[in-house]
Amino acid sequence: MVIDVGAVSSDRDLHDVLKRELGFPAFYGMNWAAFWDAITGLDEMPRMLRFIRWAELERRAPLAAAALRAQLVRYETTTEGFSVVYDQ
Repeated sequence: MVIDVGAVSSDRDLHDVLKRELGFPAFYGMNWAAFWDAITGLDEMPRMLRFIRWAELERRAPLAAAALRAQLVRYETTTEGFSVVYDQ
């Protein structure tokens, strides 16, 4: 799955994109604890995520980019066969 994060400028924007693209439920809490719950139990994650325009996300919303990467690194270490690509 390819997710374009180049237009994201805040934590809220990023959660909106993740909710839409990953098909999270309407009650998704729009925070990192809710993100972890969603990817580990609520929805089936794709085997591969590819984020495009990642450098723009890091420039516009560095804390959100770091939080997302930390969550996905954690998920990647606990989930066999899952991978993430961060295209600049």
